Amino acid sequence: MTRVTPRRDQSGAAVVAALGVVAVLLLVAGAGAGVGGLVVAQRRAQSAADLAALAAAQAVQGGEDACAAGDRIADRHEVHLIGCAVEGPEVVITVEVELPAVFAGRSIRARARAGPRPQAI
Repeated sequence: MTRVTPRRDQSGAAVVAALGVVAVLLLVAGAGAGVGGLVVAQRRAQSAADLAALAAAQAVQGGEDACAAGDRIADRHEVHLIGCAVEGPEVVITVEVELPAVFAGRSIRARARAGPRPQAI
């Protein structure tokens, strides 16, 4: 006599697989958003540093306070000026931008140097 085994009901298997796929997609989307946030913050910090350094170098050429000029530009771009060094006609600016709250209060720094073009010998 052959033994007949009852078939298992597989009606919920597709739901479980679909939930797994959705969970993976949400994880990938969250990671992509996090990386995107980092890239945007870094670009924002570098742009602000570049503009602040240019403003500071122009202030040096005009005999004004270079660090104050750089700080004004940094404030307008909502970044923190954390370093300003005047090296002759050149200025080195360092700024810091806060990352979104999901990164636990971390920040990104950017540096920029600006000044007149070196003269050809």
